Amino acid sequence: MLDGLRLVLVHTRFPENIGSAARACLNMGCRDLVLVAPERLDLERALPLATVHAKDILTSARVVGDLPEALADCAAAYGTTARLGGWRQAVSTPRTLAAQLAPRLESGERLALVFGPEDQGLTNEETMILDGLCSIPTAVEGTSLNLAQAVMVLLYECFEARRRASQPASPAHPRHGLDHQEREALAAALREALLAIGYLKEQNTDYWLLPVRRTLSRLDPTRAEFNMLMGVCRQILWLAGKTGKAIRDTRETL
Repeated sequence: MLDGLRLVLVHTRFPENIGSAARACLNMGCRDLVLVAPERLDLERALPLATVHAKDILTSARVVGDLPEALADCAAAYGTTARLGGWRQAVSTPRTLAAQLAPRLESGERLALVFGPEDQGLTNEETMILDGLCSIPTAVEGTSLNLAQAVMVLLYECFEARRRASQPASPAHPRHGLDHQEREALAAALREALLAIGYLKEQNTDYWLLPVRRTLSRLDPTRAEFNMLMGVCRQILWLAGKTGKAIRDTRETL
């Protein structure tokens, strides 16, 4: 049911949570599990929580060195957070996010849900390369969820949204959107261009770039639009360089 959805666990500390997450994957039909530099990968401790039914998901999980590698072939990736404010703006609920992902999964895109380590969650630097964030509402008495519980909540909402999205009889057609590497290349080009014209601040640039990144994620540009925007960035840099040269030449003649 959740073909095309990847579950990414970053620096997970406890093997038991990896096993429980694998079982949640089985329950909700998500078979693509990627582990980013887990602190402990002890299958003997993880397998009892996965149970024999999810053993193949656990043992076939791909282990990679960093988050960009885990997301390289994904069209978009969304992280989870319990902390709000600052870098963590425009945070969705699981149901809202799932409703956004369902039609994209239906059309054949590869998307990722990203969970950080149990004690600290995702870093600001890790959230910066994601396309959006999601937070699970809880009672004020207990705002911290077990990692595997959080995984199940998100996967369940995606399962339900995907099931509803699959009801129309008309066949879905694959989109030709951007993958994660292209999105990062576009964000880097925009960063350089906006710095060149003074739109972005020199201090804490990545923080001020976040609204631009979130806007790109909502717009979900096609590859043709990507080429157009990259061309705009190149033209901005050319014009900024030409203007800067003219100013320097003027100063030298004074």
